[in-house]
Amino acid sequence: MKETLKSYLDLTRAHFLPAWPLVFCSGLVLAFANYGGFSWELIIKAALIGLFGFEAGFVLNDYVDRNRDRLDVENTMTRYWRPFKERPIPSGRISSKNAFWLFILLALVTSALIFTLPYPNSLYVFAIMLYSYGIEAFYQVKKRDQKLPVAQLLGRTDFTLFPAAGYLCYGQPDMTILLYMVFFYPWTMAHLGLNDFIDLENDRAREMKSIAVLYGAKGSMYWVTGFTLLHFFMSIFFLRELGNIALYGFFAGFVLLAGSNLYLWREMSPGAGMKILPIYHSTLVIYAVSIILDFIY
Repeated sequence: MKETLKSYLDLTRAHFLPAWPLVFCSGLVLAFANYGGFSWELIIKAALIGLFGFEAGFVLNDYVDRNRDRLDVENTMTRYWRPFKERPIPSGRISSKNAFWLFILLALVTSALIFTLPYPNSLYVFAIMLYSYGIEAFYQVKKRDQKLPVAQLLGRTDFTLFPAAGYLCYGQPDMTILLYMVFFYPWTMAHLGLNDFIDLENDRAREMKSIAVLYGAKGSMYWVTGFTLLHFFMSIFFLRELGNIALYGFFAGFVLLAGSNLYLWREMSPGAGMKILPIYHSTLVIYAVSIILDFIY
């Protein structure tokens, strides 16, 4: 039982659990700020939608890639993403059938929570959920055979839509959430390129056409830094929607990202990429918490 629990914690990347409700609810509190009102019930409901919905995406990712993951030649990323340092499907600790049914269960729970939202908000969020799972599967399959980074450019729109879904739990499609997405999308691209840079050896072994495989290690570094700079530029427009607390928090995040990129170019190694990956994740939490504190105060 203990080993089974560890395997499911690895499958769901359990040590990252607190991040997903925060990011999702950062969108929701922006909707509260724009449309007025507040509801603890809706906060809890949205946090659970974000949590179960994102975890279902992780399980789907592992299920779709279950055969390719058996070809890994080193486990740097596995040690980082999995609390007990193992991919449970390739290792045989969790069957692909059980993983698939866990995805279905999590998706059903998420759907049930979504349909407790008022109409048309429930329809908006449910549509985003369906799109996100579809584009996640597309991303995993398409990157096996491509000459241009189509999988990457389309695939991470799912993560881009994640805080948007939080916003649409209460708000309506408007300029605020569009600017949030335009700000967030370059971050998702930089983050993806950094993951690919670190995982280059495995992607070659899996015959995955990742950014680093398509353009080489240096090309992926240009990708990371280029999209990080675009992320900084797009913040000019999004920050107009926020207050001073968010401004200070975002500035702290920008300093961390700028320093991380300077370090990456100085070292120019996957090891350096691995050291700055937690900083990218930290900035995501900083952004979300800053938006939430901006609403509270």
